Amino acid sequence: MRVLIAGCGDLGTEAGLRFAAEGHRVLGLRRSPGKLPDVIEALAGDLSAPLPDLPGDVEVLVYAAAADGRTEDAYRRAYVHGPHHVLDALDRAGAQVRRVLMVSSTGVYGVVDGSEVDEDTPTEPNSASGAVLVEAERALLDRRPDATVFRLAGVYGPGRTRLIDQVRDGTAVIPDPPVHTNRIHRDDAAQAILELTTGAAPAPRVLVGVDHDPAERGQVLRFLADELGLPHPPTGPDRRARGGDKRCRNDRLVATGFRFTYPTFREGYRAVLAGHGVRHP
Repeated sequence: MRVLIAGCGDLGTEAGLRFAAEGHRVLGLRRSPGKLPDVIEALAGDLSAPLPDLPGDVEVLVYAAAADGRTEDAYRRAYVHGPHHVLDALDRAGAQVRRVLMVSSTGVYGVVDGSEVDEDTPTEPNSASGAVLVEAERALLDRRPDATVFRLAGVYGPGRTRLIDQVRDGTAVIPDPPVHTNRIHRDDAAQAILELTTGAAPAPRVLVGVDHDPAERGQVLRFLADELGLPHPPTGPDRRARGGDKRCRNDRLVATGFRFTYPTFREGYRAVLAGHGVRHP
């Protein structure tokens, strides 16, 4: 089966490696295709503009682009226009695309009171970027009602060490009052993308991609400090510019049969730290 990963960055590349390991032929579309591993056939293209014709034998489309900025316009180019540019090029090529998955974000939820969130929670974002994501999801599902929108929370993993770095350099602050956070390890997100697009049964239209533990941010920071052998960060006002306060549920993802390698931040961050040569005390 031929798979096209449009927006083949860090997450897309990891997914591509997993598709290739399963014997699928993988195309990776990005602005700088020279950075891709050899097992991913590189294609150059700017998703924000109309694309040249793409191969006509693509059967699976994974759209995993990231906006090149936090502005509303950057989000619209990446998430509203980009998927349609790819689908237009595939249509011109006569491709019979059986599965379409777009990576979205839990930023579509505007929940700020720490309550639970799932796929049926109304999408009422409290940011311009979240509003564009809602627009993008609806536009894709209008065009491809059989597509899957995969709403990921904070993706962490190799090379994604922001919280670790903040604890190490002393800039981390434990929010007061407490704030919940949601996350998924990059490798689990990539494996889920593989399974959702190659499984025998069609995936649900909307899925939330988070691990089992929507922990308080302070809990995560204290854990990292303990793993690093450092003092706990101080407590203070929440200085994050975005994120809200919600506890995302993954019941629908688990119901597909998916099983996490890193079910909570503990296993995931220990693996990241081990990769950096940090041992558990």
